[in-house]
Amino acid sequence: MELDDAYANGAYIPGAADYPDKWARLAAAFRESALCELDLPYGESPRQRFDIFHPPRLAKGVVIFVHGGYWLKFDKSYWSHLAAGPLAHGWCVAMASYDLCPDVRIGQISQQIGQAILTVAARTAGPIRLCGHSAGGHLVARNATAERVEKVIPISPVADLAPLMKTSMNKDLRIDADEALAESPVHLPPPACPVTVWVGAKERPVFLEQAQALTDAWGCARVIAPEQHHFNVVEAMCAPQSPLVTELVGDI
Repeated sequence: MELDDAYANGAYIPGAADYPDKWARLAAAFRESALCELDLPYGESPRQRFDIFHPPRLAKGVVIFVHGGYWLKFDKSYWSHLAAGPLAHGWCVAMASYDLCPDVRIGQISQQIGQAILTVAARTAGPIRLCGHSAGGHLVARNATAERVEKVIPISPVADLAPLMKTSMNKDLRIDADEALAESPVHLPPPACPVTVWVGAKERPVFLEQAQALTDAWGCARVIAPEQHHFNVVEAMCAPQSPLVTELVGDI
């Protein structure tokens, strides 16, 4: 369809097919040595589960990370290693899976993440900071007004769903005009907490445009990470001293 190529990240990233296996391998190795609780329920379906990773001392608060995959694929098990950066600064990190399209609609996934945030909040103390990648960036932006959330970083977010109606993915996503309006963060009021939109300099042009659209709609900060593309921009969460982690868990 008209915008299939525009939103085709893997076609423009060298070695793209190797990334999921790499992520899964690194995540599994991280879980083996981490202080963590796995597969905790926040809802009724088998995919409504979250993992939580604990620092060795009393946590400063909790970072909730939401994965991407165009609401069509992946789960929390691919991303455990991304907890390393915030953990090194004394923050808990929670990672949630969610039901996928076409079994549910995007609006239902937004509600599931809202419930995941409530469930994590009930198990933890201190402030909450939200971070999500791609479709996960959409989901954390969509839930930016949740209680106790004091900062949000959508990474390479899909902030306007309407263009995806012109992709082949929409056969499974089933976005219509009403859902695009209701679920697109660019059409929602900005949250009271600080928001920093993060995007890679080597992303597909539509993701730079999506990041700019959310920045403009919410009047928030934006960072364009040099030399980063859609698949590796999120990997900076592994590095405690990376600019992304510093922005996420640093002082407001």
